[in-house]
Amino acid sequence: MPAETLQETITPEQLSRYARLIYDRTGIAISPQKRTLLSNRLRRRLRETGIAGYDAYFQHVSKLRDTDPEWDAFLQEITTHETYLFRDEAHWKWLRETYLPEISEAARRNERQRTLRVLSAACSTGDEPFTIASCIAGCVPNASQWKIEVLGTDIGVGALEEAKTATFNERSMKLVPDDYRRRFFTKSPSANVWSAKPALTSMVRFRQHNLMNALAERPFDLVFVKNVLIYFDKPSKQTVIGHIGKLLVPNGKLVVGAAEGVSDLLGDYQRLQPWLYQKQ
Repeated sequence: MPAETLQETITPEQLSRYARLIYDRTGIAISPQKRTLLSNRLRRRLRETGIAGYDAYFQHVSKLRDTDPEWDAFLQEITTHETYLFRDEAHWKWLRETYLPEISEAARRNERQRTLRVLSAACSTGDEPFTIASCIAGCVPNASQWKIEVLGTDIGVGALEEAKTATFNERSMKLVPDDYRRRFFTKSPSANVWSAKPALTSMVRFRQHNLMNALAERPFDLVFVKNVLIYFDKPSKQTVIGHIGKLLVPNGKLVVGAAEGVSDLLGDYQRLQPWLYQKQ
């Protein structure tokens, strides 16, 4: 077979094959408008692997398991990781000023147990789980006396390995309140890197998870699914929302991104804010 001539941009047929592979494995929909973007990112994988062309690389990755490092590298290339702590101010204002004070007061009155389970789905490199942990540590009185767990999940193994280091650069820290920086993070004297203190790391754990699959975990009081479902089509969104419904306790809260496009799929939830829903 002659070697493939590597053109600048993948053909519509190649795009279709890659899009089907990505969709079948992850639920992420790649539109024809992403042809140039996908081409650019595929070329990076060709350079890294030494594989000669788009077709040959497709044959390679289509045979890989989800745990294979190259499959993970492929996914990291095709997905965007725009993340930093305290992104979306309104969500954290609600968490700090409404939700956490309410459950703290209920616990003080012995109207609920001193337990809290939070899921941060598609958490990438861990900025969101550590934002959640910061809010809990800063707003729940005697938080050390509670049983608290923040679970961060992501499909990317590499992203989770970075998340487990609990370290963040200055850009990731740009919106962290000054008092939270002092209380919950330590800055490296030799670099602009901040490390989460044990008050946070003791709450947070991570595991790999594909949103298209059910997650075998005990129910959560609060679930965050932000800035990921924008990449899914309606059937995939329905699948994810169905899994999430089984992960929430009765009256549990769901926080979604403003542009996720899932409001019409949440008819069984009470809408509290455009981005906040309560399971009925």
